[in-house]
Amino acid sequence: MNGNLLLERIAANPRVMVGKPVIRGTRLTVEYILNMLAHGATEAEILNEYQGLTHEDIQACLLFAAQ
Repeated sequence: MNGNLLLERIAANPRVMVGKPVIRGTRLTVEYILNMLAHGATEAEILNEYQGLTHEDIQACLLFAAQ
């Protein structure tokens, strides 16, 4: 998927999670997802825990952090 399209999945709004970048339409911060991955959670475990999340959402978090 195009990097720009992935990044459109990330939003920052001062009224949502104190302006931290979140996955659009959720209150899940990029930081939270990255922290879960860093502590050994698999993508499958995260997707199972948060039913509305997609593989592309997790990719967007990784791309956002890389930039």
